[in-house]
Amino acid sequence: MKTHTLLMPLDMHLHLRDGVMLEDIAPLSAYSFSGGLVMPNLVPPVTTKEELEAYKERIMAAVPNDYFEPYMSLFYKNYDKAFLESVCDSILAIKLYPAGITTNSEGGVSSFDIETMKPTLQAMSDLGIPLCIHGETDGFVMDREAEFMSIYELLATNFPDLKIIMEHITTKAAVDMLDKHKNLYATITIHHLIITLDDVVGGMMKPHLFCKPIAKRPEDREALLHVALSAHPKVMFGSDSAPHPQHKKESCGCAAGVFTAPIALQLLCEVFDKYDALDNLQSFVSDNAQSIYGICPEFKEIVLEKVPFVVPHNYSHVVPMYAGETIGWSIQSVE
Repeated sequence: MKTHTLLMPLDMHLHLRDGVMLEDIAPLSAYSFSGGLVMPNLVPPVTTKEELEAYKERIMAAVPNDYFEPYMSLFYKNYDKAFLESVCDSILAIKLYPAGITTNSEGGVSSFDIETMKPTLQAMSDLGIPLCIHGETDGFVMDREAEFMSIYELLATNFPDLKIIMEHITTKAAVDMLDKHKNLYATITIHHLIITLDDVVGGMMKPHLFCKPIAKRPEDREALLHVALSAHPKVMFGSDSAPHPQHKKESCGCAAGVFTAPIALQLLCEVFDKYDALDNLQSFVSDNAQSIYGICPEFKEIVLEKVPFVVPHNYSHVVPMYAGETIGWSIQSVE
C-alpha cells in the first residue's frame, strides 16, 4: 500500500463563513490542516479589531477538539497607520477585493488610485503586513485576471517592500508575473489544477464547479501545474474552499465557490502522484507558506494512503467537489 506523509499542512486561502455554517464547516479544515488564512468577507466584512477578535473566538469555539490555527485577515479599507499598528500582531494579512467582484465584496475597492491608497499600503509595508488580492477586473469573464496584471505591476512597482499575494491565480499571465517582481507571490487552488472551463460548462453545467475566478483554458492549467508541481518557492496552496448551502448552488444565480476542504489533501496527493511529484507536495502545501508568511504552525502529521475514497454526497448540506464519486487517495491517520 502506497502512503505519503505531510507535516503541518496549511490552507492559505480559506472561507469558514459564520454561524451554523462555521460550526459545521470549520471542523473539516481543522481535522486535516494545521492552520489556514481565514478570509474576512463576512456580512458585514471584518474591518475592526473587535470584529476580528470576536470572529477568531467563534472559529476556535467551532473546533474545540482539534488544534487548528486560524490566521486572521482584515477586509481592505484605507486604514491609518495607528490602527494598523494596533492590529498587526492579531492579523497575518489584509485582503483586498475589487468592489462587487465576488461573494460579499460589495464594499471593496472601486478605484486603484495610488495616491489614495498610498498611506495604507505604505504603512503595511513598514509594518510587514502582506496584502492579499483577488485580482480581477469587471471585464469579460475569461479576461478579468489577465487584465488585472497591470494593477499588480502598478502596486508591486510603487510599493517594492510590500509583500503582495496574488490569490487563487488561474492564468498563465499570472504565472508569468511571479518572477517579474520580487514582492509578488501566489496561492493556487486544487480545483484550478484539475479543471478547465470545459469541465464547468462544456456539457451540462456543473454548478459545484462554478467559482470566481472561473476556471480557464488548458494552457492556463498547464502553467499552474508547472509551478505547483515544481514547488516554485513563490507559490503555495490555498484552497479557496467556499461553502454554500446546496440550494444556493443548485439554483438560478448559482453562488460562486467550490467546496474542497474535506478532500483537498487527498486530491493534492492524487495530482502530485499522477505527475510523479509527491516529493514536492510538502513544499507546496506547507513549507513555502511558512517561509512566505514567516509562520511556524504547531506540529501535525497527516498520513495519506493510495486507497479509493468515496466522496460523501454532502457535508451538512454543503456539496463538495466530486460528490458521490471515487477519488484515488484517502486520509489514513492524523496525529
